[in-house]
Amino acid sequence: MTKKHGKTVSLVLGSGGARGFAHVGVIRWLEEHDYKIASISGCSIGALIGGAYAAGKLDEFEQWVCSVGKADIFKLLDLSWGGNGFFKGERLMDALKKFVGDQQIEDLPITYTAVAADVASEKEIWIRSGNLADAIRASIAMPLFFTPFHLRGADLVDGGVLNPVPVAPTLSDDTEMTIAVNLVGPPQGITEEARAAEPSATADVSMLPERLQKLIGSVREMAAKPIMPDWRVYDMANSALDAMQSTIARHRLADYRPDHTIVIARDACGTLEFNRAREMVEFGYKKAQERLG
Repeated sequence: MTKKHGKTVSLVLGSGGARGFAHVGVIRWLEEHDYKIASISGCSIGALIGGAYAAGKLDEFEQWVCSVGKADIFKLLDLSWGGNGFFKGERLMDALKKFVGDQQIEDLPITYTAVAADVASEKEIWIRSGNLADAIRASIAMPLFFTPFHLRGADLVDGGVLNPVPVAPTLSDDTEMTIAVNLVGPPQGITEEARAAEPSATADVSMLPERLQKLIGSVREMAAKPIMPDWRVYDMANSALDAMQSTIARHRLADYRPDHTIVIARDACGTLEFNRAREMVEFGYKKAQERLG
């Protein structure tokens, strides 16, 4: 993919839990340096932050997340007693709706795509119309953590399980450059080049959906048994998912090359460390400066 370098940007915001607050820092850097974000494609936390930006509510969202502590986070989690996820996500979405409102995607001032995944059919789902809050809820349904979200006849989960850095929805954009933010980069101290050179048991991307299904199935059985979530189980599953997503992202970015990729190490912040929002906003700004400055 080749695009003329300039100031209008298609921004791709990847999946990665609390690391995604780095997206806010990247957006701040772009704004300060006169880049015009004309399009956003995001999955999971990227869909959430991209949606807040497209809705004109990023300032309020940033102020809120930077004031949230650990106790506040747990107040937003509503237990699900089924085996499809620890939490229903309804309480969290009620809190988030004040930042995205009842807007329709087609009425937003910029092009917006939320990417979710229908794991049953092993397909990416690009949500480009309809209710913005519903699109975000579908895209943030992290396996095992949140229950899947039923939308348009399918049970949808976090789009990052199939495409952690969704560049493809931006290919038809009439913009001058594409900038992607990859939240599942190599652990700190390991370069992308060194990671790509390593032999990988998960290098066969075609096998990843099957492995993901097995992972979700085995951990779902364990997750359904305790009265309260067993965070050790979730941490184990999430580490495996992060490793899978890192492999998928590497292959996807090789197929669809953005003009610039800002890489956030997957150990820069824990997936659920939402109380580190301010730190990650600053980290994202720093990484944008290093890559684009």
